[in-house]
Amino acid sequence: MNRLGSGILLHITSLPSSYGIGDFGPWAYRFVDFLSQTKQSYWQILPLNPTDPAFGNSPYHSISAFAFNSLLISPDLLVERHFLDKSDVAGIPEFHQQEIDFRTVIAYKKNLFGKAYERFKKQRRDEHYEKFCEENSHWLDDFTLFMVLKSHFQEKVWSDWPEEVRDRHPKILITLRRKLQSEIEKVKFLQYIFHQQWEFLKDYSNQKKIYIIGDIPIYVDYDSADVWSHPEMFKLDQQKKPYVVAGVPPDYFSETGQLWGNPIYRWDVLQENGYKWWIQRLEQNLKLFDTVRIDHFRGFVGYWEVPSDEKTAINGRWVDAPAVDFFNQLKKRFYHLPIIAEDLGTITPDVREVMKLFSFPGMKVLLFAFGEDDPLHPYLPHTYEKNCVVYTGTHDNNTVRGWFDREARPDEKKRLFRYLKKQTSKQEIHWELIRLAMMSVANMVIIPMQDVLGLGEEARMNRPATATNNWRWRLLSEQLTSPLAEKLLGMTELSGRAEEI
Repeated sequence: MNRLGSGILLHITSLPSSYGIGDFGPWAYRFVDFLSQTKQSYWQILPLNPTDPAFGNSPYHSISAFAFNSLLISPDLLVERHFLDKSDVAGIPEFHQQEIDFRTVIAYKKNLFGKAYERFKKQRRDEHYEKFCEENSHWLDDFTLFMVLKSHFQEKVWSDWPEEVRDRHPKILITLRRKLQSEIEKVKFLQYIFHQQWEFLKDYSNQKKIYIIGDIPIYVDYDSADVWSHPEMFKLDQQKKPYVVAGVPPDYFSETGQLWGNPIYRWDVLQENGYKWWIQRLEQNLKLFDTVRIDHFRGFVGYWEVPSDEKTAINGRWVDAPAVDFFNQLKKRFYHLPIIAEDLGTITPDVREVMKLFSFPGMKVLLFAFGEDDPLHPYLPHTYEKNCVVYTGTHDNNTVRGWFDREARPDEKKRLFRYLKKQTSKQEIHWELIRLAMMSVANMVIIPMQDVLGLGEEARMNRPATATNNWRWRLLSEQLTSPLAEKLLGMTELSGRAEEI
């Protein structure tokens, strides 16, 4: 991050494809080509972990911190590998091209994956598969068993499983692994295929000098393989249920705060074993991505703890976490820590001190810049330092056009125009904010694809504190036009951010 660069935020699910959801197939490679053509340096995505319909298919709610979302596997690439015949994908349902219908996609791909696994079983020994299983056994064995047990016990939360299974009695687990071996191997197969398809895509991106920014949610879900496998790491009661949960106090996004409900880490236990689980998690992510953004970074310094019987996040308290010791241990393990700290919301001086100590860049969001008539407001471009990442907005914000049309107050628009030193039409407002970001001193600029396209509120990815109709937006293939590429390229070159191929 020592040179100027820019990139696009677009999650894999939002890519065009014939199968109802973006995947690692042909359009992922075409998007890399678009980034290369416009001389971008970065492609930022959202977490790649499995999603759950019970949590609105949010990539920030997952049953595993290590496993992968099999919905992103490309059927076209399965055909290339001869795990599927062309006839298997001939009768594709008429999926909506602009929004994901998760229920239909899940049912369709489940059927395809079943066929692919049956063909895989008939093939000769796959040494790459065996190597993958061995190298990832520290999480893969527990995750695959957890997935199969969830189905076996009618999707019940793991704490409601039979006591000997809930408490992981060794003899019972051995028996279950033998009994459920075929189903377990199918889950392993899909994890392997995902990893292989992702590795090919990342290699292609890196060859084009496009570097991938991944995303790590700080917390895991309670009903996850991680909590079932490592209950000692979390604040749980004698019935292994959380007595406190995570969230954030009231802020820009919600007057009552956000009650996420995730179990909270026992940092004393993590510290005693040298943060082994977190080191393994970072090690995996730094292989998958070139840089990682850590969501809710301030939770490493101090976290908002709410009693589990509360209905909102208002009645919580801040609790300190051992951030300096934690990151010192990571520095000993990793020569380079390419981390972006998500530092939005309530940020105290101690968080800033930790970020400065370890040189972690924070985030600047332009949609927050014009709400206060203060020349030193931290989101105004002239206040930026080089070591930061500038966004017009994030996946949690409205689009620029949506914000301007539906959310921006008259005084915010007045300050914006005063800062731009001109009036501008709403048809061009997104390009004006992109220009402000690009012309700043910040080393890195990331623009959501919706803002490059100038789309309105209908293209918003997520509405925090709501559980439905999120994460569904999709890019249309015809939206990546030559005039759009030329305009983005021109602005990238003019700002000195062009990646020379």
